[in-house]
Amino acid sequence: RKRQKPVSETESGECYRSPFRKPLAQLTNRPHCLDSSQHEAFIRSILSKPFKVPIPNYKGPLGLRALGIKRAGLRSPLHDPFEEGALVLYEPPLLSAHDQLKIDKDKAPVHVVVDPVLSRVLRPHQREGVKFLWDCVTSRRIPGSHGCIMADEMGLGKTLQCITLMWTLLRQSPDCKPEIDKAMVVSPSSLVRNWYNEVEKWLGGRIQPLAIDGGSKEEIDRKLVGFMNQRGLRVPSPILIISYETFRLHAEALQKGSVGLVICDEGHRLKNSENQTYQALNSLNTPRRVLISGTPIQNDLLEYFSLVHFVNSGILGTAQEFKRHFEIPILKGRDADASEAERHKGEERLKELISIVNRCLIRRTSDILSKYLPVKIEQVVCCRLTPLQAELYKNFLKQAKPVEELKEGKISVSSLSSITSLKKLCNHPALIHDKCVEEEEGFMGALDLFPAGYSTKSVEPQLSGKMLVLDYILAVTKSTSNDKVVLVSNYTQTLDLFEKLCRNRRYLYVRLDGTMSIKKRAKIVERFNSPSSPEFIFMLSSKAGGCGLNLIGANRLVMFDPDWNPANDEQAMARVWRDGQKKTCYIYRLLSTGTIEEKIFQRQTHKKALSSCVVDEEQDVERHFSLGELKELFTLNETTTSDTHDKIKCRRCVNGHQVRPPPEGSDCTSDLSQWNHCADKRGLQDSVLKAAWDAAVTFTFHHHSHEEQRGIP
Repeated sequence: RKRQKPVSETESGECYRSPFRKPLAQLTNRPHCLDSSQHEAFIRSILSKPFKVPIPNYKGPLGLRALGIKRAGLRSPLHDPFEEGALVLYEPPLLSAHDQLKIDKDKAPVHVVVDPVLSRVLRPHQREGVKFLWDCVTSRRIPGSHGCIMADEMGLGKTLQCITLMWTLLRQSPDCKPEIDKAMVVSPSSLVRNWYNEVEKWLGGRIQPLAIDGGSKEEIDRKLVGFMNQRGLRVPSPILIISYETFRLHAEALQKGSVGLVICDEGHRLKNSENQTYQALNSLNTPRRVLISGTPIQNDLLEYFSLVHFVNSGILGTAQEFKRHFEIPILKGRDADASEAERHKGEERLKELISIVNRCLIRRTSDILSKYLPVKIEQVVCCRLTPLQAELYKNFLKQAKPVEELKEGKISVSSLSSITSLKKLCNHPALIHDKCVEEEEGFMGALDLFPAGYSTKSVEPQLSGKMLVLDYILAVTKSTSNDKVVLVSNYTQTLDLFEKLCRNRRYLYVRLDGTMSIKKRAKIVERFNSPSSPEFIFMLSSKAGGCGLNLIGANRLVMFDPDWNPANDEQAMARVWRDGQKKTCYIYRLLSTGTIEEKIFQRQTHKKALSSCVVDEEQDVERHFSLGELKELFTLNETTTSDTHDKIKCRRCVNGHQVRPPPEGSDCTSDLSQWNHCADKRGLQDSVLKAAWDAAVTFTFHHHSHEEQRGIP
């Protein structure tokens, strides 16, 4: 049988496939390929989708800029100046369309906008403060001068404002690059850690400050040289935080290069241009200088000159010119014995001084805090001396006679120890017991006045008027509320007495003085502020760098003795009434009636009047105390209920009773003559002081920080 010839594809037009078996796979090594047109379409569909940043709700710029390639076109600011709530420190001048064509795009100035991380937390007065600081240090307020004094009162957030200034200068400028590469903060040693924590708190991990609060000389020198050698756009540690003491010892290492900005915290330390710290800081190669001080004037106008001269040298002339032109006429005009012509000249010079200084000094008083803080009731409590204190006091005045040594209100060195003895006696006779034992000058035969069998081992509160009142205040507070109390004194010996009293009464307490390390100090404060901590009392030595401490866990503060310097007292009193405080605050300033303590308090009023006059521009500060009256330091007035009330020649009180209330709008920042005056407990607002009145209180001045309070518990 003949084999049938297969039909070719060409003949039939299609390939024959057997119905019984599958065709063999093609023997070729070529891979099976997709249709190229399909593939191209797929890739095009991917590329046509816009790129999305893989972060949920991301609103920032899209990745249009390749790394390493300079962006063409106009330069842009670091943060959006048109965002809601943006704090704009600099706005470039508006250009016409014609000028925009002509301008070199690489040189066009840009907006300077505070980082929103910070501007979101700044309060209105802080925003204003940051703008003022930036204008000063960039020489926009006073051409040629790059310094300023941040003189806001305590609790207004000076630290946060300065951190905002540093961060802005380190990151941006109108020229689209950082204004400075490094900044330095110089502060008291007790605040170095505080500054470090504040930078960390507000800026998170955005910046790594270098805080130096201990170590060997070689180690510190190595760190400082490393800090000064940092250069370039991204400096690893652009902020140095260092104490005044360490700075003075290592100034040489810091004077070799330049630092863009120096901030001096508690800047009233620089009031004496003769001291080493002032001279070391002044020789730094740093035109931009910010001095922080809640109390820019303390003892005299020449100190005030030193501070202004440090930040902007030359704007007030030389020290001699300042003294001749401003200080002498102003002080003459301020004296209670001044003639009308002297008073007028003093006011004229004061106006001139204020107009110059206000260009580089910003000061807001704590009354703007009243929007954010609870009420503060401040009370000046005069306490009667006990019979033992009065006898010891009179005995001392008979024997010591330092009155002759006082020359026109100036205190000679030999009379200083007499003053200290009298101040300690006002606190408690136990503090001068050893002098009586040794029969020192002024204490001959005084030992016989003490009760038989007297020992300093026990506290004996009944021997001191102020200690009696304190004992009552603590007992009533403890038994009627869950309030905590801060006790402040100038003397560690008095703190020892407080400890004995607390142990006697079984009060839990913590004590902070100069011997404590900074780290331990921070831990103690944190624990005390915790509402769950059992400690009732926090003891503070006003000389132990209590400034800057935040003790909002307590809402009652007792200043047991006055300081010559009002700044120290103000600093201590601002520990409790500050941001974060939720309760009504009560401040008790205890003074021994008719003694040197009232005179010191009056002298404080004079210094404060001088301060308000220059810094706060309160023209109507009452002129009550003549400098000549200070010679009366060594007298004892046993017949008065308050020597200070006698001195202010009050017209609102009749026979020791207030018949007219304080003027409307007055508060505890007003002059003492405008406070409430109480010769008995009926006019008091504070139930704790009412309960303590009969112990030994003779007179009380009191006022609140804002709004009339009714029915305060």
